[in-house]
Formats: sequence, C-alpha cells, structure tokens
Amino acid sequence: MPFDYKKVEKEYYMPKEIPELVTVPSMNFMAIKGKGNPNIPDGEYKAAVRLLFSLAYGIKMSQKGDSRIEGFYDYVVPPLEGLWWQENNAEADWEKKENFCWISLIRLPEFITEPVFSQIKEEMQRKKKQDYSRVRFLTMEEGLCVQCMHKGTYDQEIRTLKAIENFVGREGYVADYSVRRFHHEIYLSLPGRTVPAKQKTVIRIPVKKEAE
Repeated sequence: MPFDYKKVEKEYYMPKEIPELVTVPSMNFMAIKGKGNPNIPDGEYKAAVRLLFSLAYGIKMSQKGDSRIEGFYDYVVPPLEGLWWQENNAEADWEKKENFCWISLIRLPEFITEPVFSQIKEEMQRKKKQDYSRVRFLTMEEGLCVQCMHKGTYDQEIRTLKAIENFVGREGYVADYSVRRFHHEIYLSLPGRTVPAKQKTVIRIPVKKEAE
C-alpha cells in the first residue's frame, strides 16, 4: 500500500471538529508565494496550484522514467495546503480577499531532499517545457498550534475560526502570528469534486502561552 500521510499522521491531517492543541514538527514542502484573490478563475493562485500539482505528480512518477531517487517509496501525493496573511494587518479581513498574501504548499516525502528536489525540478522543466522556477523547497516547523476540522465552504470558515478563538482564550493562550507563523489551511477536499457542505479543511493557527 502506498504511504499516505493522512492515514499515518492523523494527528496533523484528521483533527476533530472541536479545537485542540498540537505540536507540529519540521516538514519539507514545495511552495509558491503569491498575492491576491484566490477565487479568480485564471488568477495567480489557480496557476500556482496547477504548477504545484504538476510537479508533485512528476516527482511521484519519476521512478517510472530514468530517474532513480535513493530511498524512494510509493506514496499518496499529500493534499494542498496554504498559509494566509494580510500585510500590516494582524487580524485578517476575510471579506477583502484581494488583500491576501499566500504561500501554497504540498508536502514532500522525506527522501526528497533539497538537492534532489532541485535536480528533479530541472529535469521536469526540460522534459515538460514548463517553468517551475517559482516553486521553492521550504522547510517549516510550526511548533505549538491550535487546529480544528472545518466542514463546509471556505466562506463559512468564520464560525470555525470563532470556535478556535474561544478555545485559545479559554485555555490561556494567544495567537502567535509572525513573519514565520501564519494562518494555515489543509485542503482535504477540493472544490468541484466534493459537495460544498461536505468539504473538509483543517484550520490551524500558531499560539503561545498568554504570559510569554
């Protein structure tokens, strides 16, 4: 059976529908940074997502070609993830999507080191005649966070964010956003493939103890 992070590391991908604390370790990702409304059909965000999945599946299928990656094992391509913020605005205005900055992510298996990633990216760029220069290798250790499973559309996330906010205050924590810590979402179901009411999104925010 292919290795599946969603099943093996359920504590990070399948939280309950009530907020809970989690300490997230270091993970490697492929990432693209951008800005603007993610809902524009032919916008920058949609293009970034297509580019990430193109490269992600290229890496997964690389063993069927000439490439041989040391330590390779079969795996399920992890879900799309996103880091979101608005410049000079600690509390994001979720109605003003045009002001969003974002980093779109797909997790990389451990055998994909930065040198291996760079090599595969160059090979795919030559073979597919596709520009992957915007895709970067990113190592991220989120540390202490609060997360919760959200069911429903993205526009309904405010209710889940409110539940997280209430939990954070009640348990003696505060949000800990910074240049390295962001509002984080993991998209377990993509629009168009799932009934909106049944869409699942992990929502995660960085926190610290209030007294720190």
